[in-house]
Amino acid sequence: MSSANQQEANLSAHGPRHVAIIMDGNGRWAKRQGKLRVFGHKAGVKSVRRAVSFAASHHLDALTLYAFSSENWNRPAQEVSALMELFVRALDSEVKSLHKHNVRLRVIGDVSRFSARLQERIRRSEQLTENNDGLTLNVAANYGGRWDIIQGVKDLAEQVQQGTLCVDQISEELLGERVCMSDLSPVDLVIRTGGEHRISNFLLWQIAYAELYFTDVLWPDFDELVFEGALNAFAQRERRFGGTTPIDANAS
Repeated sequence: MSSANQQEANLSAHGPRHVAIIMDGNGRWAKRQGKLRVFGHKAGVKSVRRAVSFAASHHLDALTLYAFSSENWNRPAQEVSALMELFVRALDSEVKSLHKHNVRLRVIGDVSRFSARLQERIRRSEQLTENNDGLTLNVAANYGGRWDIIQGVKDLAEQVQQGTLCVDQISEELLGERVCMSDLSPVDLVIRTGGEHRISNFLLWQIAYAELYFTDVLWPDFDELVFEGALNAFAQRERRFGGTTPIDANAS
């Protein structure tokens, strides 16, 4: 077996099943180019394309991308407007390719705040790819980890109010079934680009035991080599999940 094939086999055996990425650094990348922030966001779409292709070729179950947080509405109105338009265009230009490559697209977050036009694009894109059984691509848009948990708590509270659930029956498992992506494998690895070392209200419930990987690379410069470096680093970690003995997360 060639060294390249051996490396891919090692990644497959010890690699993550679900990777989440905080795509940070678009604005700083544009500033270094002497351009407006929106140019950085446009360049970042190319990195999304590369990351999805890499994740699919390495047989990940799921890739979750933090595209727009619930706090991002506080950015300048012009930038938010440009981001929304870019989201529409990206859905229009990419969804057919995703479908062709057997990728299932899902958008997680409170999409009700988006324009009717964008909500319709999201609905059509999800519907087109819903039966694909390859990589699941989750795009977190108007998403916040606290919002996610609160939605699950409200659902349980409604059941208690209706008398179909007792307070004593509420468990970690029940709440875990009501947060986003409960039907997918747990997040194994979180990558954050751009040099910052924080989670920024991303998947707070889902990443409880995920490994964290931070890189100074700005998102528009994120490529296959950086992604592979993160997977190689993950393969060297000893995952104990709160215990004292390393656990193989891929073992049945």
